[in-house]
Amino acid sequence: MSENILVVDDEKDLLELVEYNLAKEGYRVSTAVNGVDALKIARKNSPSLIVLDIMLPGMHGLEVLRELKKKPESQDIPVILLTAKGGELDKVLGLELGADDYVTKPFSPRELVARVKAVLRRLSSNGHAPTVIKAGGLKIDLDKNKVYLHEKPLTLSPTEFKLLKYLALNRGRVIPREKLLDNVWKDDQFVEPRTVDVHIRRLRAKIEEDPENPAIIKTARGIGYEMAE
Repeated sequence: MSENILVVDDEKDLLELVEYNLAKEGYRVSTAVNGVDALKIARKNSPSLIVLDIMLPGMHGLEVLRELKKKPESQDIPVILLTAKGGELDKVLGLELGADDYVTKPFSPRELVARVKAVLRRLSSNGHAPTVIKAGGLKIDLDKNKVYLHEKPLTLSPTEFKLLKYLALNRGRVIPREKLLDNVWKDDQFVEPRTVDVHIRRLRAKIEEDPENPAIIKTARGIGYEMAE
């Protein structure tokens, strides 16, 4: 494994803990304790992924993320945010700015390593989108625009299919409601965020074994939705 992970956090103990656990998994790890240094390292070394704390001294983590996404040499680097418990607004803003995932403090090193692996795995397809996506008993054939549940065809509306397809292509990643609106309802200027919730409920009624306790389309409270990997 040759991926280089940049970890940015001003808490020394946490920084060392994350560095140790990532290195134990075979990753090469570089570190920074502030946003200015993080930007310099990112643009010089082009890491495979950045773990970025939001609450940094001086330059806020979201500003670091914004700067990363502005520059061609760093805009494609995936970013996992470290957020404070209850910081829903920061999570939403981070995802809208282009972050790939977030982990809420306090977290277990195992959880963070799993998120890192998931993001890198999702991006390792060299840009080739899958033609068939499976999640539990659900199968989505993107070439034929067909959906099957336990090998039986499902009837979805065009909007339901577009919503399911978008979530499937970004599975394992929390998608804010506003981003779903922009990508699924992009031609309709008169929809509201609650429109997403209505269609999610309809989808769950068709694809979930227990729509009240969904296993495929998860809710990220206060943010949006995620299709489980």
